[in-house]
Amino acid sequence: MIAAPSDVDLLLREHRALLAQYGAVQRRCAGLLTEQQARIVRLESDTLQLRALLIARDTALAFAREDRAALELAAVPLDVHQKAVLCIGKDAPNARATRRVIERAGGQFLQHDGADADDSEALEASLRAADLVICQTGCVSHDAYWRVQDHCKRTGKRCVLVDQPQPIRFMARAGREASATGES
Repeated sequence: MIAAPSDVDLLLREHRALLAQYGAVQRRCAGLLTEQQARIVRLESDTLQLRALLIARDTALAFAREDRAALELAAVPLDVHQKAVLCIGKDAPNARATRRVIERAGGQFLQHDGADADDSEALEASLRAADLVICQTGCVSHDAYWRVQDHCKRTGKRCVLVDQPQPIRFMARAGREASATGES
């Protein structure tokens, strides 16, 4: 069976219409993909900016915490002459610096690592011997932390709790400043 010329013309027109529609759909899809890619780039840029803001916020918070700890430590009298200062924590480099500052000021440096829960008698003895306690809370066991808190509350001893060892550096700096001005 041979198609009539009007059927062929009808098929050709339908084919052209389908090709035109297909081209329009392709252009629309390409446009949507371009828009989606642009949106992804914007979202990645926003994510990067938010990460930068988060880092800036966390950095500012860390500095504020350090400043707060430094202010708390500044309230500790630097006059440790003939006083026993107990430093609880395992941060050896800062402990050596703190030892030098305290001994240079005429004080007695005591240290307990605060890590061994079985060593509670030694911790209690060190606490009883101290006039001032500096406890690096991130460097001691939970048991030692609570023992220190309890002992200082019961006896009324001055206890400075620091989250990180950086405030000990502040004490060393303040001690250098005091010795430079002739104070002991």
